[in-house]
Amino acid sequence: MNINFGKVESYIREKIKKDGAILSVVIDVCDYPSSQKAIEVGIAAVKAGIDILTVGGSVGAQGLLLDEVIKGIKRKARIPVVLFPGNSATISPDADAIFFMSLLNSRNPYWISGVQTLTAHLIKQLKIEPLPMGYVLIEPGGTAGWVGDANLVPRNKPQIAAALALASQFLGKRIVFLDAGSAAFAPPPLEMVTAVKKTIEIPLLVGGGIKTPEEAARIVEAGADWVQIGTAIEKTKDPKKLIGQFIKAIKS
Repeated sequence: MNINFGKVESYIREKIKKDGAILSVVIDVCDYPSSQKAIEVGIAAVKAGIDILTVGGSVGAQGLLLDEVIKGIKRKARIPVVLFPGNSATISPDADAIFFMSLLNSRNPYWISGVQTLTAHLIKQLKIEPLPMGYVLIEPGGTAGWVGDANLVPRNKPQIAAALALASQFLGKRIVFLDAGSAAFAPPPLEMVTAVKKTIEIPLLVGGGIKTPEEAARIVEAGADWVQIGTAIEKTKDPKKLIGQFIKAIKS
């Protein structure tokens, strides 16, 4: 069966094919002291040359704050701005697409199919492109793990992550996101990244705890098609410079 990919998903696949790996930066709107600061960092990331900008958060990323940040960034952005939802309210009509995620290892069916059911019609009505995604949280999991009631994959059990990723593919997801959670003490283990990538045939996104360009490069070498960073950019005084180093690391 031929799949007609949307504009953003086609862009992602073409960029991975062309560059070998892509980089996204996530702006958690509630982690910044003001919406203006979040907008400034988002624009700096776009100017630095990232492939995708994601906006969202696990707690409180919604309403006027979310809309204001996305609108502010999109005035300067010529790349896709994608929602990274923390719940049903993390939806903005100004976004180009949304991670339509199913948290495969949640103990609560709400995060596997419930919230998706509640938001599907709204996403269609607002003409936001859904990116079907299997979401797998590993230790430590961060806020997302707590909110999503996740049965976190142990860091020394790559075969469990691989099985969850393959289940995602068999269920029709077109991206797998392996996430250690925001501000994690370390990114997903390299052995786990490799095990997952060897098991699936769809793009693999890896995030959580990636603090340096060198770590990002090793994750790509291990098999990731796509790396996402957030806290490292939030904490630095020169986001544009640091992002440039990340881009150079993963694309070389």
